[in-house]
Amino acid sequence: MNISKDEFNTLLKNKKNFIITNAINGDELTPIGVFQNLTSKNKALLESIGKDGNKSRYSIIAITPYKKVYGEKDIINIVDEKGSETLNIDPLEYLKIETNKDIKSDFPFLGGAIGYFGYDMKKNYENIADAKRDTLNVPDFYMMFYKNYIIFDHLMDTVYFAKTILADEDNPLYEEIEKEFSSLEKEITTNRDIKSIDQGEKIEFNSNMEKSQFEKMVTTAKEYIKNGDIFQVVLSQRFSGKFTSDEFSIYRKLRRANPSSYMFYIEYDEFKVLGSSPESLISVKDGIIKTNPIAGTRKRGNNDLEDEKIIEGLLNDEKEVAEHLMLVDLGRNDVGRVSEIGSVKVESMLNPQKYSRVIHLTAMVSGKIKKDIHPLEGFKSVFPAGTLSGAPKIRAMEIINELEEDKRGVYGGAVGYISFNGDIDFAIAIRTALLKDSIAYVQAGAGVVYDSIEENEYFETYNKALGVMEVMG
Repeated sequence: MNISKDEFNTLLKNKKNFIITNAINGDELTPIGVFQNLTSKNKALLESIGKDGNKSRYSIIAITPYKKVYGEKDIINIVDEKGSETLNIDPLEYLKIETNKDIKSDFPFLGGAIGYFGYDMKKNYENIADAKRDTLNVPDFYMMFYKNYIIFDHLMDTVYFAKTILADEDNPLYEEIEKEFSSLEKEITTNRDIKSIDQGEKIEFNSNMEKSQFEKMVTTAKEYIKNGDIFQVVLSQRFSGKFTSDEFSIYRKLRRANPSSYMFYIEYDEFKVLGSSPESLISVKDGIIKTNPIAGTRKRGNNDLEDEKIIEGLLNDEKEVAEHLMLVDLGRNDVGRVSEIGSVKVESMLNPQKYSRVIHLTAMVSGKIKKDIHPLEGFKSVFPAGTLSGAPKIRAMEIINELEEDKRGVYGGAVGYISFNGDIDFAIAIRTALLKDSIAYVQAGAGVVYDSIEENEYFETYNKALGVMEVMG
């Protein structure tokens, strides 16, 4: 244990928040194997691959949530060991109260809430009408609170069992934590066999619209652009198909084929959310806010030489470059609303990044968040991403509501965590699947500008979705 019994009791007596851990050798343990062998429900797995193609230092498995918070608009449902209640409060305001603790650690996640905010949360903060049709029937947001989690330190080949202790809540005895960690170690080390991937039957995906319908949406959007309503709008289509394999195998196939900065698998009671997103919506750590716009896409070539030619063409494509610069500017404005004057900077832009099926132009915008502002105010300022809505953002979202028939759900929203100290890290929910009632849902969009070609935009959405659908089965 990282602290003794006497230190533990002194910290409790002094009303301190802290993290107690126990470290074990982790050179034979993997997040996939451990996740499979854990028997608890409602787990969450967060993994990451760096830009160099190697694993990021940490992976996280959160276990045994003590509270679930979900709902729509300003109606939130809270379920915990005491029962359930419904409150009339903006979800971000509630989450601010719950994640405003004085607690420090070198770990990226310090305990807190993990989950998603769906695209349709936008109506909480802007006067945007409800979508015409809801065929998914999942909450607009769903966060689960965890005090118990497992941290994989891949650099040091160490696995930490961690528990967050909050001074203002009931806490277990030191001996109880020792017993809990011992039981957890036994559970994950007794059986280290990793189950083979369940391939299942091939999934036959179908779109929620005909090709002609999508192209008609693009034509209508271009009229709005010509009339000066907007500069750009992101239109999407959703694919769905019945799957027969187990859900975690689908995630394993996706992470293998599409390793990305944000890989996640979250178990809810009635559905699963999984993904491999390359794009950060927002991160706030130590007072620094960052967002990572991605705009500009090409299908990859068959070899490195073809890729280089494609990148050259992408960087010389006036449409793609203009769209990229427009969304970088939007990201800069979003970050600027909550940052200290003069602190906002574009760290990079027009940076080509190769992914499994496509090449993207990426950027990074950062700022120093204003004092006395909770990081969730930063989340509100950038949500939803301009790369999933358009510019100007509000008018683009109104046009999306007019043209798209179905509520987007998780797609286009954000998946990630809020630590108890307020640090946040959320990916944009792209390259993401919702698994519910044996149906897999995958959605993808394309940015429409004044000179967009209807068929090209259709195939851009199809190719983006194909990168997920092909590996799912």
